[in-house]
Amino acid sequence: MFKQINGGVCAAQGFQAAGIHAGVKATSSPDKNDLALILSEKECTAAATYTLNRVKAAPVYKTMENLENGVAWGVVANSGNANACCPMSHENAHAMCAAAARVTGKAPEDFVVASTGVIGQTINIAAIESALPPLAGKLERSEAAADSAARAIMTTDTVKKEVALQCRIGGKTVTMGGMAKGSGMIHPNMGTMLCFITTDCAITHEMLEDALRDIVSKTFNRVTVDGDTSTNDMCVVLANGMAGNALIEWKDEDYQIFYDMLLTLCKAMARKIAGDGEGASRLVTCTVQGARSEETAERLAKAVVGSSLVKAAMFGADANWGRVICAMGYSKAPFRPEYVDIWFESSAGKILVCRQGASVAFDEEQAKKILTQNEITIGVDVHEGDQSAECWGCDLTYDYVKINGDYRT
Repeated sequence: MFKQINGGVCAAQGFQAAGIHAGVKATSSPDKNDLALILSEKECTAAATYTLNRVKAAPVYKTMENLENGVAWGVVANSGNANACCPMSHENAHAMCAAAARVTGKAPEDFVVASTGVIGQTINIAAIESALPPLAGKLERSEAAADSAARAIMTTDTVKKEVALQCRIGGKTVTMGGMAKGSGMIHPNMGTMLCFITTDCAITHEMLEDALRDIVSKTFNRVTVDGDTSTNDMCVVLANGMAGNALIEWKDEDYQIFYDMLLTLCKAMARKIAGDGEGASRLVTCTVQGARSEETAERLAKAVVGSSLVKAAMFGADANWGRVICAMGYSKAPFRPEYVDIWFESSAGKILVCRQGASVAFDEEQAKKILTQNEITIGVDVHEGDQSAECWGCDLTYDYVKINGDYRT
């Protein structure tokens, strides 16, 4: 139903982007982009979700303020510094918006502003202000431009994260593209990362907001890398209506197609984030089925992918299913252990390791072969209902400690 295409945030009609090295972090390589700009030809309907951490960075508060009217023209974002818990943070968040406004002819309140990086250090706003004029001069609608913007928000990410989809809504071709960053400080509590999604679909603020909030809970909010929730997280969708479809203002058939497209894109991005967890060597998915409710299934799956012991077992390719059922037990979700089946699955096959809450004989060598693949699924059936949920995480490797041991310096 949805065609995957290239182009990231520039795939949809009317959106331009660019990335540049501004030198936000003094020690960063001149080859590393650290400032991104996204701009629409037309004013966009806008919706966003934000971190639930009680400590929120200044850019989060500024974006909340700017999006109170439900519209925006673009995004300005940097890596290298979180602009959080530091002197002049709110003034500098506004200064970023004002600088973006000056070089685009818009108003400061027309921009989403975002930052990611080290907490507690004052951001080099002068570097950002100096880099914005040449950055605006690079704005264009192209795959290369989308790529440069996506790379500008990377911190410890090892790969850029972007997706673009296309479908028909109301007889018109509608396109949606997104870019995200996320590798560490990732735990379900909004969707712990930065994510910017652009679309040329015509949709009201109310419908866009309803769709985004529900979808974030089913995708980004089901990712965990290390149990930490950042101060800077946000997920923003901009819709400029240039596809020319009839305005989506009710939860009708057109809305459902849009919802499904946004869900598909966000799920793909969530998997990319989980698979690129700091130091990770494999993506780990936990699928829980047969639950009494979707909430129960989600809580069980989150507990499994969030368990440090499960994650360590996945790193070691150890089919230690006892750690899986143990994590389920402290999830506070209702289930009967004596009903539980557990299996491990990957491109190398599938192996049952637990039936009705007890061990079954299985081939350890086959299990190890299954668990050494890049993508692993931990399957669970609690045999109590017809609801299911899927959550994503990664293994826990030596490199996670190495990366975070000297992250600030």
